[in-house]
Order: sequence, then C-alpha cells, then structure tokens
Amino acid sequence: MGTVTRSQRFVLALVCAVAVSVIYAIQPVLEAAGVGLGLARESLGWLVAAGQVGYFAGLVLLVPLGDVLNRRRLIIVHLLLTAVGAAIVAVAPNGAVAVTGLAVAGLFAVVVQVTVAYVAAVSAPDERGRNIGAVTSGVVVGILGVRVLAGVLGDTVSWRAVYALLAVLCVVLARIVRTALDPDPRTSGTKYVHVLASMGRLVRTDRLFLSRGLITFFLFASFGTLWSGLALPLGSDPWNFGTTQIGLFGVVGLAGALGAARAGRWADSGRAQAITGSALVLLTAAWLLVARIEATLWPLIIGVIVLDFAVQAVHVSSQHLLTAAHPDHASSVIGAYMACYSLGSALGAITTTWAYSNWGWTAACWVGAAYSLSALVLWGLGQITRRGVASSRNPQPKCRDVAPISVEC
Repeated sequence: MGTVTRSQRFVLALVCAVAVSVIYAIQPVLEAAGVGLGLARESLGWLVAAGQVGYFAGLVLLVPLGDVLNRRRLIIVHLLLTAVGAAIVAVAPNGAVAVTGLAVAGLFAVVVQVTVAYVAAVSAPDERGRNIGAVTSGVVVGILGVRVLAGVLGDTVSWRAVYALLAVLCVVLARIVRTALDPDPRTSGTKYVHVLASMGRLVRTDRLFLSRGLITFFLFASFGTLWSGLALPLGSDPWNFGTTQIGLFGVVGLAGALGAARAGRWADSGRAQAITGSALVLLTAAWLLVARIEATLWPLIIGVIVLDFAVQAVHVSSQHLLTAAHPDHASSVIGAYMACYSLGSALGAITTTWAYSNWGWTAACWVGAAYSLSALVLWGLGQITRRGVASSRNPQPKCRDVAPISVEC
C-alpha cells in the first residue's frame, strides 16, 4: 500500500465517469434513438434495460476477476471492450444491433467497480476513505453529467454522437491508465471459482454486508425514483421543458454529489456509521422539497442538491466499511455490493413511472421517501444490534465501525 497521487485520483475518477456514462446516456435521447432505429414506442424500454442487464451480469461474473488478476490490466481491457460496445451503438442500423451494443457496453462498464477496488487496494488505510470518495465522485459525475451532454448533442448533432464520443474517450483513457497507474499485484492466490463461492457466502453470512447491501438497495431505489422519473413532470405542464433543459438538472445534482466527496475523509476518522444515519435523515427530508414543483422550481433545485449529497455520502461510507473489512477480497465485495445498487436502481425506475402514471409526481415522491425511510430504519436497527453485540463482548472499550462482522472492540 502507498500514496495515491492527486493526478492518479483524477484519472481513476475520469474512468468511472466515462464508463458509467455508457449505461445512462441513452435515457435523455430515448425517443430520438427509437425513431432513428425504427423501434415502436412500447419497445423503447429494451434500450434502457439492455445496459442494466449487461451491467448486472458484469458485476457477478467480471468484477471478481479483480481479486485474481492485476487490476490495472483489467481496467485497460474493460475500457477497450466498453469502447467496442459504445461504437456498436453509434453505428447500429436497427434496434437489435443497438440493444446488443448497449448490453456489451454495460457488461464491461463494471470497470467502475474494478477501479474502486483498485484504489482501495493501493491506498494506505488512513487515506482509503478519502481516495474512494474522490474516485466514486466520478460515478455520479458520469450518471448526471452525461444527461446534459447527451441532451445537448441529441438536439444539435445526433443521438449517436454521444456514443461515438464515449467510445473515443474509453480508448484514450485505456492508454492513460497504462502509463499513469501502478500495477497492484495479487497476493491472496485465490482462484476465480473460489472467489465466486466467497461471494455467495458473503451474501448469506456476513452481517456487515447484509446490512450495507440492504441499505444500498433502498438508497439507490430512492435515487432511481428521482432521476428516472424527473423528466416526466418537467416535460409536462406547466413547464414543458425539452431534453436539453431537463438534462441541465444533472448539473444541479452534481453540486450536491461533489460536495459529499469529503465523506471519505469523515469515514477515515471512524465516523462512517454516523455519516450514514445523518445522510439518510437528509435524504428523507429532501423528498419534501422535491415534491413541490407546481409554482416554482427552487424547492426542487435545493431538494436535488441535498438528495444527491446524501446518496453519495452513504455510498462512500458503505464502500469504505466493506473494503476495510475485506481488504483481500475488495473486488468481489464491491461487485456483490453494487449488485444491490443495480437492483435498487431498477426498482426505483420501475416504481416511479408506475406511481406517476397513476397518481402524479407527489405520489412518486412519496415512493422515493418510503425507500429512503426504509434505509434509515435498517441503519437504526443495525446500530441497536451493534451495541448489543459490543456490550455482550466487552462493555468497557469503545467500538469502532470497521470490522468483518460490523463491530470491532
């Protein structure tokens, strides 16, 4: 372990931003892509689902390779294959080819999790949270920033232009990674099959993972409720915004998400659990502001900033705790953790459109608040359990929140 330089953190954050963008770039230009590919409106969902399905498969099958192989080399290879998928989408003559390209791009976009595991592995223990926070900020930059980029390019050039650009960026980044990053040699000697088996045991038996996995599931269900559904009320009366204007709300979200980068430093000081609880309270309260869009957009803007700050703070804290508890299996732990993220995001996307179609934006916001409140309740129950276990072991020492089974005294 050593020191990760500022320039290396920037490169790793950029890898995360570009890779995750290939999954979400299709959303702001969905209707234009459907017209260009000759797809019926009822089939457009396949364009969104393809990347998510590929991503989920990559989390389970590809991310664990990081516990077996040199992660720097994996980052390079995955970036190049992500570029192939994005290029296929950019030149796709029909819907079937586009869906294939999106699935390939999503499959190898899990380079994001390999990157997080890399930075956790090469960081000194007292810098791990800070470095993870800086690198994962790139994920949120990609998710939100690509909405702006795709919206602008879709209106001015073509919906295909964003995927052509992303393909080029992936190739350029692969070259930069090769020269800018140090290799991280594997020391555990674990075989790939054994790593997959360990993921199954982790999900079944690890108390810390079960707690953080469930919190993350509801956390990103809440996040997905906002960003999968926000275009619906903004594109309708009284606002009637176009894709570029709607995409600009991603900039608002970026302000909050980047503000939470400091959460990693707080986690390094042993406050990861406290950060989680406070951020989940903020997340739940933010929905009261997000719901108010009838007369003015200022409550929505403030609510989006607070919501994205809270989500990123919890996300960084969770990854800090898990990688600290499982330093030799960071890739498989992050892969399993992000599977919870992926499933939660999908749930949020499905339920927000259902709630909005039936009862309007206020109902969708109540759904998002219910998800965040569920995460807060789970965190509270976990705190009660931690204190009970700690008291039964030894009532004297103060417990820290970085242990394989969620307590260490």
